[in-house]
Amino acid sequence: MEQRILGRTGRPVSVVGLGTWQLGADWGEVREEDAFAVLDAAVEGGVTFFDTADVYGDGRSEQLIGRYRRERPDADLFVATKMGRRAEQTPENYVLANFRAWNDRSRANLGVDTLDLVQLHCPPTAVYSSDEVYDALDTLVEERRIAAYAVSVETCAEALTAIARPGVASVQIILNPFRLKPLEEVLPAAAGAGVGIIARVPLASGLLTGKYTRDTVFAADDHRTYNRHGEAFDQGETFSGVDFETGLEAAAEFAALASGGATPAQTALRWIIQQPGVTSVIPGARNVAQARANAAAAALPALDDDTLKAVRDLYDRRIRAQVHGRW
Repeated sequence: MEQRILGRTGRPVSVVGLGTWQLGADWGEVREEDAFAVLDAAVEGGVTFFDTADVYGDGRSEQLIGRYRRERPDADLFVATKMGRRAEQTPENYVLANFRAWNDRSRANLGVDTLDLVQLHCPPTAVYSSDEVYDALDTLVEERRIAAYAVSVETCAEALTAIARPGVASVQIILNPFRLKPLEEVLPAAAGAGVGIIARVPLASGLLTGKYTRDTVFAADDHRTYNRHGEAFDQGETFSGVDFETGLEAAAEFAALASGGATPAQTALRWIIQQPGVTSVIPGARNVAQARANAAAAALPALDDDTLKAVRDLYDRRIRAQVHGRW
């Protein structure tokens, strides 16, 4: 699989990575053997980049990846984790003492002395502008608790604020055919600054697979049930902020753009991969088949101009009014 340099880390990562929120069992039960099978399938498909967080299963995702990494040292994995969401979301909590404690917990979970990359996990907006926060992050690098630091953001404005900081290695942001605003300023700014872009929620919480209908019922502990209006965290994390009915209609139209044997999900991933400035896209996978199919999207031919124009038209007609002004 194609490898791209992840911004200021200087490290290569696969263009399709693996998001591991679901392995924390926050979307329903995931057995350990099934989690390891998914990790194996991703690696066999060429994936070298795993994205996790200390809050996924309250550390379960990190622990599973740590065990897998020890058992598969040949895989030469790059693991990015996140910190901050286990504490009350106030800027006052984003201080060096907490950073050290959070990092030490993640280092223990992952079984490493130095974390490859630590991302601030969508903190309060004021955190992105704090000199003290970046001084603290620089201290963690000096102490070799972390090799590099980055941010995960909700809005384009937060991304642009972080990109201006010289120590930020990468920005993780929602980017998919239902969320085009990052193409306007964020991706060009990141490319100009040498900052990597990690595209998350690439399938709009599964909408872009084209598999859901009005009769689809998600589990009670699935965020697609309990966070449709931002009840638990930012609404943009669920279906990319698009209401379910609109998303279903748009997803059906998007599915018609898939061609050459590619699934709608693979077409969405291929669209993201070829956006200038994107380093890696991190779809999740609940099973081996999904992990294999996601990895295979990296080998698909580039989408043609007509398809790219159709994606833009679909966004402008059905999606833009709901999301463009918010994130």
